[in-house]
Amino acid sequence: MQIVFCVIGKTNLSGVQPLVEEYSKRLNRFCKFESVVISDVKNAKSLSKELLIEKEGELFLEFIKNEDYVVLLDERGKEFPSVDFANKLQAWINNVRGRIVFLVGGAYGFSGKVYDRKDFSLSLSKMTFNHQMVRAIFCEQLYRAFSILKGLPYHHE
Repeated sequence: MQIVFCVIGKTNLSGVQPLVEEYSKRLNRFCKFESVVISDVKNAKSLSKELLIEKEGELFLEFIKNEDYVVLLDERGKEFPSVDFANKLQAWINNVRGRIVFLVGGAYGFSGKVYDRKDFSLSLSKMTFNHQMVRAIFCEQLYRAFSILKGLPYHHE
């Protein structure tokens, strides 16, 4: 099973990327995991919020393959306790034929076309997180889910 974690733009928070890299290494024990950074939209600061969202959406849609199962990390998505997320992940692994692709939008979220393409929306919390911090938080939660599925002592109930 291949799992792809796809984000827009490099992070400027110094602690985030090392955490993503650490959890990426750990995740590769369980699946073929890839973290992909799509380049920022050129001249983003000169664009309106709406146009920026559309341009970022176009970049996501160019990256996504037809057979991919697309999960948006979105504040309006479904929330799960960690054990329930692990079970949902297992169901996807059992049933999805292509890659499972998790997307993190830019600062303003996703375009309507990306929402139309999604297969599932997942929320990490009722709280709103910086779109850069979500990278580390999600990778840790994905690792936690696999550790639950494999019966490792990482997660404590």
